[in-house]
Amino acid sequence: MSSLQLVQTTPYLFIALCLILGLMVGSFLNVVIYRLPKMLEREWRKQCAELSGEPPAPAPHFDLLVPRSACPHCGKPITALENMPVLSYVILKGKCSGCGAPIAKRYPLVEALSGILSATIAWQFGYGMPALAALLFAWGMIALAFIDFETQLLPDGITLPLLWCGLLFNLGALFSDLRAAVIGAIAGYLALWSVYWLFKWATGKEGMGYGDFKLLAAIGAWLGWQMLLPVILISSFVGATVGIALIVAKDQSRSVPIPFGPYLAAAGLIALIWGHQLCHVDYIGTVLCPLR
Repeated sequence: MSSLQLVQTTPYLFIALCLILGLMVGSFLNVVIYRLPKMLEREWRKQCAELSGEPPAPAPHFDLLVPRSACPHCGKPITALENMPVLSYVILKGKCSGCGAPIAKRYPLVEALSGILSATIAWQFGYGMPALAALLFAWGMIALAFIDFETQLLPDGITLPLLWCGLLFNLGALFSDLRAAVIGAIAGYLALWSVYWLFKWATGKEGMGYGDFKLLAAIGAWLGWQMLLPVILISSFVGATVGIALIVAKDQSRSVPIPFGPYLAAAGLIALIWGHQLCHVDYIGTVLCPLR
């Protein structure tokens, strides 16, 4: 029996491999979460300088691969042994080996979340293309959730490729038929776009960013229009609960905006993995979500 056949016929081996893969991808997602907003800021500064007719300020090359990862406090390069997902954080006791500065808890959290979600997807979907596609969706959602939480940005460099990938995978009706996926992308965008303009008309304030529209459009492209209502309801309920809790605990002012992207991403993952167990979909046109 070949190694591939062994993975195909041994579910627990496939789950274990996806857990390890998820931990490794989580380490890279931390790089994306930290660097992509800085890359966008550099690009915006460059564009502003060009529009003003000024030469852009010289800056060293900076992308997802260069320069090598290092401690943001002392600049000590991260060695391979110090870059093991979760385990390195435990061994180092959450501190830089060079200067002793604390390592942000976000790093092991993202790695552990990526690993657990990847194993859950492997368990839920089994070996095959649906699992591979679901892993890509989950990793994209993790990156977007944490970027939005830290910077209130949802980069087009992730949301738009996710949208097109959802339509591409659903050419073969992987998670939804193509018609439902296209309608889902359109309806997902227009749903939050409408809420944005109604809120702005009523209050004169902007309640959310355009990135939220694109994120829900991407979720609709993956899961079809039938899952949009459950996603909106779950994300709104969780977001409102967290927001009220923060205000009551006086950790956040009412005037400080709360990013909606993390709640959309979480709801999208719930709908992807457990949506059809939670919600009975009647394709005549009604979505029924009985409480169980």
